[in-house]
Amino acid sequence: MRRPLFAVLASLSLSACFYPSDRGRALESRVDKLEAEKADLTRQLTAEQEKVEALIPQIDAKISEVSKALASLDQASRRTGADTGVQLQKTVEDVADLRGQLETAQHRVQVLEDGMAQLTDTTQKKLLSMQTEQAQRDAEAQKRAEALKRPTDKKGYLALAEEKVKAKDLPLARTLYNEFLRKWPKDTLAAQAHFELAETYYGEKKCREALFEYGKVIQDFPKSKDAPPAYLHSGRCFAQLGMHKESKLALDELVRSYPKTPEARQARKDLAAADHRATKGQKAPRKGK
Repeated sequence: MRRPLFAVLASLSLSACFYPSDRGRALESRVDKLEAEKADLTRQLTAEQEKVEALIPQIDAKISEVSKALASLDQASRRTGADTGVQLQKTVEDVADLRGQLETAQHRVQVLEDGMAQLTDTTQKKLLSMQTEQAQRDAEAQKRAEALKRPTDKKGYLALAEEKVKAKDLPLARTLYNEFLRKWPKDTLAAQAHFELAETYYGEKKCREALFEYGKVIQDFPKSKDAPPAYLHSGRCFAQLGMHKESKLALDELVRSYPKTPEARQARKDLAAADHRATKGQKAPRKGK
């Protein structure tokens, strides 16, 4: 039963898109609003351009109509001069109105294009500024990491990392956990290091990064005390990402493999709640019915 979940976790760990770097995600989240504004301007620009394109055939048709009217004036002997003049004047006014609409639409297109260019320039400047700020923070974290005296024993290493978590210095804590895992990748305490590293991401709702570390606990240390909570939080991470089938798979495996643990009891509640939501969604009446 563990094999399908392992396959999911393994495929996620190999996907650069699914597990972007922490640095990149910090920048992406801060430009979402600018990207939304840019998309809205793009939609408006497209709509105005479509209006312009729709007006051009109408203007061409009116011009053709005027030309035909002028050419056939000598053949309109059945009409009075006043009638012909009224018809011609109306046609001229229609053309003028359409030309006015075209000029208005073209002006709005120009305004939108100018706004798009300005927004693009602003976005690029802000992104560059954020990248610079992020690089400075990374450099500061690196300096702190280099200046920090490391313990020589494994438990002391983990204790120091936990201390940094409590101090909310998560970049340095993650550096320490990763250093521990490079030094002692197969040690029994590595399960704790993977789990605590995952928790630093889980607490920030960065489920993509957390899932990779939970997956290492589940695959490499299934008998450790950290395996049940790793399953539980994996299930919740999958749910947050909209991957409900994978979430159910993780929670079902937790209940099956660790039935007497507190995490299994919580998993049963999570599964029941998910079933209730699914049933409620199926029974909900369609709009307009």
